[in-house]
Amino acid sequence: MLLSRHQVLARRERDAECLDRSAYLLLSRIDAQGPMSIGQLAEAFGLDTSTVNRQTAALLRCALAERVADPDGGMARKLRITAEGARRLHGDREVNRSCLARVVADWSPEEVRELEDVLIRLNRSAEALEGRYWPRAEEAGEAGGAREASGTGSGV
Repeated sequence: MLLSRHQVLARRERDAECLDRSAYLLLSRIDAQGPMSIGQLAEAFGLDTSTVNRQTAALLRCALAERVADPDGGMARKLRITAEGARRLHGDREVNRSCLARVVADWSPEEVRELEDVLIRLNRSAEALEGRYWPRAEEAGEAGGAREASGTGSGV
């Protein structure tokens, strides 16, 4: 929590364009999974649909997401991240990653890998308890799960 708080507060002081926590999380999920309905987002995060509706309305007002027809042919409209939403999300991720890199700058590569492994395990254990799994690219050698668990990627 301290690391996340430090990153969020430091970023807000420097950049008024940074995404708020709910926008970051929703855009991260849509970015990872593709277009999603409000119901799918509510289920993915274990939130009430009215809460997600308010949060997604803010994304739409800021042109960070847009409504699109269901690519699978379903009746519900889905939300898709816009180019502006992707630009801001990726910008925030880079700031978070650089902040985390400063925190572990004097760690050995082995210590960083150990942290990544433990954070991946922590994320997956928390997901298993809730039955809500975060979609990840499972590429060999990718430590995306650790970045997500630390709050610097898309999964927190």
